[in-house]
Amino acid sequence: MTGLKAFVADLLEAAGAVVETPEPDILEVLSPEPVQNILRIPEFARLGFGPATPGEAEPVTLESDWMDRLEHLLGSRGRRMRLVLNMPHSPPGHPERVIEHTFTLHNAVYHLQNIRPAWTRYLVFNFRYSACSDEKRDGLLWTGFNLATGSIDVNPLEDWMEFALDHNVERLPVPPEGTGLPSGWEPERLSAVLKHALPELVRTRLAPFVAGMGRRQKRDLARLHSYYTGLQAEAWQRLRTLSKKDELSRRQAGALEREKHRLEAIDREYRAKVSDLRRKYEMTVELEWVQTMELDMPVERFELLIKRRKGRRCLEVDWNPRTRRLEPPPCEYSFTPQASFVVCDEKLHLVGSVYAGPCPRCGRDFCRVCHPVRCPRCDHRQPEN
Repeated sequence: MTGLKAFVADLLEAAGAVVETPEPDILEVLSPEPVQNILRIPEFARLGFGPATPGEAEPVTLESDWMDRLEHLLGSRGRRMRLVLNMPHSPPGHPERVIEHTFTLHNAVYHLQNIRPAWTRYLVFNFRYSACSDEKRDGLLWTGFNLATGSIDVNPLEDWMEFALDHNVERLPVPPEGTGLPSGWEPERLSAVLKHALPELVRTRLAPFVAGMGRRQKRDLARLHSYYTGLQAEAWQRLRTLSKKDELSRRQAGALEREKHRLEAIDREYRAKVSDLRRKYEMTVELEWVQTMELDMPVERFELLIKRRKGRRCLEVDWNPRTRRLEPPPCEYSFTPQASFVVCDEKLHLVGSVYAGPCPRCGRDFCRVCHPVRCPRCDHRQPEN
């Protein structure tokens, strides 16, 4: 609870309150009227953060409505941040080997033409996702774009914050004069990239949750099937017994009709239970923007020449001195991180191997970037990414 206590103390002081710590798990707060109204506390309040909060202190926990109160007090502060980082660095040794261990081109070759120092800007987004089904799963998704090369990286919160707030890295008020920073992306381009990339990134993050949900659904479906199959078997057995008789009394004829109706009722009820179960396990995912960071920093820029048949294309990728790794180029179809690519014949687009392949109707290979909607040969409509 120490982290929550420190956060609340810093936030209250930034909002104009006077905060004291008389005991390890207690904050005494003297707050102005606006803070009182937002947090619904008196002018003088005692807040408790420990497992055993004294009776006169109001408990503040992650599970209480205090998270909503603090969100209202925080408002729009902290939503945007920009840092200019500087660090001495040199190109990595054995650059060809670095490239080989970073990504693969299955149907093209490349040549490293040059390595030069450069500056770039990372646009880092923090999103909160909430997935609801029979259970609920919340989390934070951080994704960063290199605005110079288009590379995308997905790291947990701790990695990006350590990257941005490392005290061993020199911070500058502005980039050095003459630094060629990339220009910001147009809103249309940024919106298109996020629209394509975020669903796949969220699916990857939720894969363990979805797999567990699938196992529970399969188990419940098997239990339903076993129960109603048993009921059907009993009804069929009684029906066969009655059907074997040459002549039926009025009572037996009525029993035969009841068994037929019972079979129909069992089938209807089973279908209804399966439908209810499917609705129970339907999942909705909500995504909410939380924060954006801009990080300006120096990198080592690798200039590659890609060759595919008679086509040539220049490609730039950056080596980050902070993470000490080369950033692979983005998949130009899904805008998600990939390690292996297929190069198209028309414009030499780089498409992740998982998204490349022949048309399911005519079996001909084609580029999903050049033709995102339909196959150019048979006009077969492609599924949405």
